[in-house]
Amino acid sequence: MTDRSDFIVVDTEGSSELSEISILDSQGTLIYEAFSEGHPSNQTIRLNLKPLPDIIHDFIEIARNRPIVCHHANHDNEVLKYSFARAGYTWRDFSFVCTWELSKQFFPNAAGYSLEFLCKHLSLKVRGQRFNPAQAHTARYDAEFTHQLYLKILEQQQSQVMQSQLSQTPNPFGSSRVDTPFQEHLDLQEVYHSEFESLKSIIGDIKNDPNHQSKGAVVIGEAGSGKTHLMMRLARELLRSNRLLFIRHPNHADSVLYHTYARILESFAEKVPGSDRTQLELLIARSFIKILSSQANVTTTQKGQEILAALENDQLSLYNRLGIEGTDKHRNTWQYIDRQINLWWTGQYTAAGYGAAILKGIIKFCSYNSPRYKELVRRWLAGNELEAEETQLIGLPNWQEDLSREEFALAAIAVFGRLSTLDEPLLIIFDQLESLGLAHNEPILASFGSAVKELLTHVPNSLFILNLFPDRWQQFQGYFDGSVIDRVSQYTIYLNRPPADKLQRILSFKAASVGLNLEQLFSPAELNDILSQPSIRAILNRASAYFRAKATGHPLSPSPQPAGPSLEERVQQLETVLQQIASLIVPILNSSPSSALTLEPPSTQQPPGTSLEPLQPGSPFIALPLHSELESYLQQQQAALAEAYNRPTVLSDADDIGKLATIAEAFKTITALEIDQLRLGRTKLPEHLWLKTSRQGLAIAFLQIHGSTFTARIKNFNQLVLANPTIEFQLLRDAREPQVTGPVGKQEIQKLNHTPNGKFVILEADDRIKFELIYKLITDIEEKDLDIDLKQALLYLRSYLKNYWLISFFSE
Repeated sequence: MTDRSDFIVVDTEGSSELSEISILDSQGTLIYEAFSEGHPSNQTIRLNLKPLPDIIHDFIEIARNRPIVCHHANHDNEVLKYSFARAGYTWRDFSFVCTWELSKQFFPNAAGYSLEFLCKHLSLKVRGQRFNPAQAHTARYDAEFTHQLYLKILEQQQSQVMQSQLSQTPNPFGSSRVDTPFQEHLDLQEVYHSEFESLKSIIGDIKNDPNHQSKGAVVIGEAGSGKTHLMMRLARELLRSNRLLFIRHPNHADSVLYHTYARILESFAEKVPGSDRTQLELLIARSFIKILSSQANVTTTQKGQEILAALENDQLSLYNRLGIEGTDKHRNTWQYIDRQINLWWTGQYTAAGYGAAILKGIIKFCSYNSPRYKELVRRWLAGNELEAEETQLIGLPNWQEDLSREEFALAAIAVFGRLSTLDEPLLIIFDQLESLGLAHNEPILASFGSAVKELLTHVPNSLFILNLFPDRWQQFQGYFDGSVIDRVSQYTIYLNRPPADKLQRILSFKAASVGLNLEQLFSPAELNDILSQPSIRAILNRASAYFRAKATGHPLSPSPQPAGPSLEERVQQLETVLQQIASLIVPILNSSPSSALTLEPPSTQQPPGTSLEPLQPGSPFIALPLHSELESYLQQQQAALAEAYNRPTVLSDADDIGKLATIAEAFKTITALEIDQLRLGRTKLPEHLWLKTSRQGLAIAFLQIHGSTFTARIKNFNQLVLANPTIEFQLLRDAREPQVTGPVGKQEIQKLNHTPNGKFVILEADDRIKFELIYKLITDIEEKDLDIDLKQALLYLRSYLKNYWLISFFSE
């Protein structure tokens, strides 16, 4: 094949001797047209009539050293060769390029290779019109469509070359989702720069406020506008100084504050960039040293001066320069620090309530280097009851069953806020809140509004950020107290769609990260299609789809169009669908040994899996439903959940039952399902749901607690099981939780497993990951982070996880 800038397209008419010829240049412009004078076919022609020798002379001048593109070039070659002889000219060795032959090479599975079929099948147009057989077999008309066909072949050739290159290149647009601010993604900082600076200025205002009063900001943007990405930018720039705490939407109306605290503890476990220490360790080191430095009974004593001297040049040496763990020096030093910091706390605040105890636990956490001891204190800080011997090991009092987790959580968050007044303001970000606006989540939304009010009142030195869709913010204001609305929306930041030039620079920035040039990667039409998408995420997803299509050769599904297709386009789409159906059915019928019937495929058949126009924007090709996008999403998320499985996680019964409720509510859209709860007088039962389909019922409970509270709850659960012999029960406990070692607790587990309708189940890693995968799929769709229909996703999930016990229940 030749350079597209140096060729001519020729079509001749005539069975043996030339009757008509048209020549186009490489731009598709007609540069020569002639009808042979005296030819029987041209008796009515008056324009462009020329003697055959003159036509042949002109042809030689035009075609000199230029490739000649024809469809069925052998035919044109023979007509011209015969006409050369008739005109008295010697035939020359011209270079012919045959689009009929090339089409067989680049579209190997096409059902036909006539000019008419290929032009229709590829939806080629000249002057906006598709191929019309009634106008065919005139030289100019056929030459014009041959030119379009050749350009399409050149594009296909280029796409194959590009496919070879891109198949070895990572998709630079493939990771457009930012799930948490702690992830790493490319960030073009000129996008939303002023909005970012506004958030930073609010943090500065809080820091400079002598009263350390917390403030609120609502970041408003449509789905995929980059709200979480902006939070990631905050994390990147500020994590070395500020602590950033990320809270996904709560899912239990009675546990919003504890859910918030649990996610804060998980955020504190994130490492600070450029350090092997966590956010919590940095906050505590800086605040503790400032406390000690401010105490006269520390700075004026030898013991205090020795400690401060050891920490003078490196605050993080708090964790490794105060003696070896287990030695008297280490123990005495930390006891001294404990006394001094508690003196400061009681002087500044109060010894009453949960705060002083939580502070003591934080000091214990800092004093240990042993992973086992740190994990025990972390569980204690989460408000979990420990075994008696565990509390003795770490020297902390045990929590009791009557602990109010909501009050405890608020007090704990307030402690961190107060400590941050000695360091830098906290950034507390609430994200993925859109599902709270669903009707069945109204109780959670109301509780969330109350929780935000408590946080703004009791937690100082913090910027509370709510990321929301515009319509959700309007809805939330109907549930929030007026004072909460005023506080949380002190600053309102809108993320509007960036202008096209910035959006294109985002694409260029990402393409350059893998050594690609955007203008070479996408055609102007493709780039226009990509940039026409409604949001940054949609633009990146569309670019990713184009890249994937180019790298694999698989067809690209058409981009959603704001207006419906024309009648002509709908007819073309219908023809394509019928071709696909025929291509599936005909081979099956013809290959069946028992079938005496042989069917011939229609002349416009396209075999399954082929696409003659894989990269045409708005292509009429309709892909068969392979669920590839959903399958890819599930595989990626399952891998991410498996990777995160062993990270520090705060499990709670309320959170797990909230996830189960979310899953059950979603499956109600495709399954006749009732959701209820069981009661046993005033007995306190494990968190549970009773799920009932038309065929069966199952009561599912979670019990992630420990110590005597575990024993009391499982006893009550066993009574519930015995009182309801017709209901099946499962009591679930995560494998990451400590094993039950108490003799009474173990005995109650055995009792449950010996009942005909009850079972104690340990959620192993694979079970937990699948449970979380189902929940994440549903919430991502509800939050519009995944643009897939919920019902279709759940139906696909039935096959993807068909052997998973929970999916099996919803499928029966």
